[in-house]
Amino acid sequence: MGIDDKFDNKAEELKGKAKEGTGRATGNERLETEGKADQSSSKVKQAGEKVKDAIKDVKDGLTK
Repeated sequence: MGIDDKFDNKAEELKGKAKEGTGRATGNERLETEGKADQSSSKVKQAGEKVKDAIKDVKDGLTK
């Protein structure tokens, strides 16, 4: 996983946490839900990148 991807995914997760917190604090259910969705999206992307990394590691191990 590239450093840029890691940074972007973490930034999206943090943005989602901020949205969720703001929504909860202000009673804005829509904003809170959007924040949770942003966090979920980020976590799915991170998991996908981890799978890619694992596949690359296996491939590299087989070619050495």
